[in-house]
Amino acid sequence: MSDPDYLPSLRGDIDAEISIVGGGLTGLWTAWRIKELNPDADVVILEADFCGSGASGRNGGQVHTWFGSLDYLRSVVGRNEAIRLARATRDAIAEMQELQADGVLEMDLQLGGFVSVSVAAAHDGGWSEKIAELETIGEEPFEAMGRGRAQEVSAAATSREGIFEQFSGTMDPFKLSRSLRDRLISQGVRIFEQSPVVEFRTGIPSALVTAAGSVAANRVLIATGAWAGSIPQINRAVYTVDGQVVTTEPIPELLDEIGIEAGRAISDSQMQVLYLQRTVDDRLLLGQGSGLPVYKDQLGQRTNHNPHLQEDVTAELRRMYPRLEGVAIDYSWGGPIDISASHLPIIDTLDKAPNVLFCVGWTGTALAQIPVVARMLAARLLDVDDEWSRSPLADQSGRITTVFPEPFRYIGASVVRKAVQRRVVRERAGKRVAWPTRALISLMPRYREPAQEYVPTERS
Repeated sequence: MSDPDYLPSLRGDIDAEISIVGGGLTGLWTAWRIKELNPDADVVILEADFCGSGASGRNGGQVHTWFGSLDYLRSVVGRNEAIRLARATRDAIAEMQELQADGVLEMDLQLGGFVSVSVAAAHDGGWSEKIAELETIGEEPFEAMGRGRAQEVSAAATSREGIFEQFSGTMDPFKLSRSLRDRLISQGVRIFEQSPVVEFRTGIPSALVTAAGSVAANRVLIATGAWAGSIPQINRAVYTVDGQVVTTEPIPELLDEIGIEAGRAISDSQMQVLYLQRTVDDRLLLGQGSGLPVYKDQLGQRTNHNPHLQEDVTAELRRMYPRLEGVAIDYSWGGPIDISASHLPIIDTLDKAPNVLFCVGWTGTALAQIPVVARMLAARLLDVDDEWSRSPLADQSGRITTVFPEPFRYIGASVVRKAVQRRVVRERAGKRVAWPTRALISLMPRYREPAQEYVPTERS
């Protein structure tokens, strides 16, 4: 991550048609879609630090479609809309590819494919039902791989089998964040960094107060990811865990010898999923969703850097690729992951504030999905009646599965995390997972109520 090159902070009181709280990819892409729909729209973005400083700039840079999440989508939006949204994420990848090729946005997008591999016998065959379902709708995004092919494309002897999605790959999400920021400024969007909102007064207009100024806005979008947990209503909708990422020193020759190709996103089937890519400067980046819970909304220094998690992830890196033993780790960072029970983003309005939208709960899958969801957010903020604003994903009021309140959430998450770690170790060793461990893991929040089939209706 380069010098953040801060924009000025907000000074004084201003008015705006739409104000977005959060300068990550959700906020930036939404502003982009707003300008597509209405180039004259008056948009202000308030960012507490610098654009891309949160999860948007800290993630592993994996770009893949929603076809692998069709079951999650179906449970929330119905089968037909799930298919439409999965296809829309493929379109979003093509859109980003074109924007990069035309020099409009910079993101180091490389479409070397997405690989998900089984690393334990218990996970073998896990994709077969999804592949069969996709075939019934004429979609074949995934190639099923046996052991030899899986080990070839992942370059890891630990791989047993898996799937390969060709039209996927990797990017630099921080570079994309900065590029979106600069383009939006050229389009007239006012962006203020180092401007955390310290007081929020609902109403029409709503007042967003910072340390040295305020914004009076008719419409507001809260797009701050895990940091939105400071709002009680949102805190009950998502829970936060730490993720950890490490990157090696530049090792181009060694990566060539191992067979790790540039632009290829690689992940595994464990509950504590590992994900990696070869960066454009020939480092190996590896991350893991640790599952380490965060109490309430208390995001402190541990969330930025945790030496214990760094050791764990580094050990996993060298387990997968023994030839990396002795290779230096140049960078290590952490980041909060806001997780929803549905494993999909949650969109709703604040209680008693119908002009205030929020979008949280990306659950670690976002880079091809945010450009799609941003169409929904933009349409709702501009009162546009279209297929995006009418999507069941665009308004989940009354359909959100809440999570346990604190302190039960933190205690339960800590116990479940230990159970998940036991499961990972035993499955990798080919051993049976005992029923108490399985029972504890079953306590994880999950969306249970299937949605009715999607039927488009006009928004009131």
